[in-house]
Amino acid sequence: MKKIFTSIIIVMALLAVVAVSMFSCGSSPVENAIVQAFNTGDTTQTRFDSICSIITQSPEKYSHLLTDDGYVDTDALGKLIESIGSKRRPPAHWDISGYGQHALTLTVYFERSGSMVPYDSKGGSGQLKKAVDDLINEFPSANVEIKVVNDGIYDYSHSVNEFLKDRDIYGSTAGVGNPKYTDFQKIFTSILTANRPGNISVVVTDMIYSPANTKDVSVEKILNEENSIAHNIFKQNSGKSVIVHRLTGDYDGKYYPYNNNPVNYKGKRPFFLVVIGNEADLDFAAASPEYKALIHPAGTTHSYRFNQSQSKLKYCVVPGWKTDAGRYRPSHKQDNLLEKCEPDKKSDQFSFSIAVNLSPLQKSADFLVDLSNYTLRCQSEFVLTIAPITDDIITGNNRKYFEGKTHLLTLAGKLANSRDEVTITLRNDFPEWIAQCSTKDDTRPDGNTTFGLEQWLSGMQAGFGTADNYATIKVKLQR
Repeated sequence: MKKIFTSIIIVMALLAVVAVSMFSCGSSPVENAIVQAFNTGDTTQTRFDSICSIITQSPEKYSHLLTDDGYVDTDALGKLIESIGSKRRPPAHWDISGYGQHALTLTVYFERSGSMVPYDSKGGSGQLKKAVDDLINEFPSANVEIKVVNDGIYDYSHSVNEFLKDRDIYGSTAGVGNPKYTDFQKIFTSILTANRPGNISVVVTDMIYSPANTKDVSVEKILNEENSIAHNIFKQNSGKSVIVHRLTGDYDGKYYPYNNNPVNYKGKRPFFLVVIGNEADLDFAAASPEYKALIHPAGTTHSYRFNQSQSKLKYCVVPGWKTDAGRYRPSHKQDNLLEKCEPDKKSDQFSFSIAVNLSPLQKSADFLVDLSNYTLRCQSEFVLTIAPITDDIITGNNRKYFEGKTHLLTLAGKLANSRDEVTITLRNDFPEWIAQCSTKDDTRPDGNTTFGLEQWLSGMQAGFGTADNYATIKVKLQR
């Protein structure tokens, strides 16, 4: 009996080995990764992210595991995982429903050009390196890779951990590529091509356009070329969105201006984190607090998102608000329609307020209360005011109107006609700071300007054909 029992155990072990072999030999990399996850018991978010990366890096091969817009189809992937798990003895299960299809990965493209090296001098505070380290450390997924860019894109030959503890990042990457010029056309074209759904690419750069072979070429010709190249590159990538963060850091060393006559400079210099991803991925990241370091990096002086579609905002009129003047009745048949509108008999004034959630716009608090960013269109003589919604104004009676809203927009003035439509738009103007922080002559570098910044970013704006408005709010009035 003991021999029979021992034989049964041996047979079962052999069958288990055969079963594992069946799923490891001749299977796809995705199936092998799933088997490995079961074998090691590593059914974690990190393992899920790594499997998603395999899928998105080979979209043609795994089209059956992708949605029409290129994201991982978690339902299809879940069925594959369940199929593989059910054949194990004993059967294994892995519920991925909580992970969703937006498990983002990060690729950092670190520029190593001559004018970047002095940002990491031994005597400086290392703001640039810290900004990149924070970006990596605070990214919610461990799925991070690093590339080096200048005349092309090159693999970083060390681990992410080695990058984080490296006190001389430019010294350790010496000899990688040609630091004498930065090929923006090649770099951005390659990054946009490589950027798959679910991946966020961040270019760490001084944003100085410095192509090769510019001897005797006029500045205007080079800047016009820069603008045209950016226009062409981003025109072909309308599904992408780009956030440009401007920061400043200590700089101590040689600076190479357009005329290629290096000058010594010590002081503050601007640098940039250029965040690139599918529009839906950046929308997702902006709405998730865990991606705060990506959307709002510490130390940012200016920021602008290119190719941000008009957002659909949640808003409603707050009836009976304390600043109301006159009378109206919210329609029960149509949202944001006020019926039986009548001005106050004594003052002849009419006023009402709208509670709105402006958080999807991903704008700073100052930007959202700046009336110069808004356009008001109506026949009535209304004046618009905007204020944040604070906890002290919320009561049990008005909570349902203020719940999930961030700002209160108030309109006050004289009613014009029996019918009117109030339209409030938050304009998407090309930011003034870009022109203010740009120069066409960098022979005397300073702490504020970047050579050719406006030309590159205006070319990007033109290529994307960015929407004129971030959002529109409409309320109809009837007397």
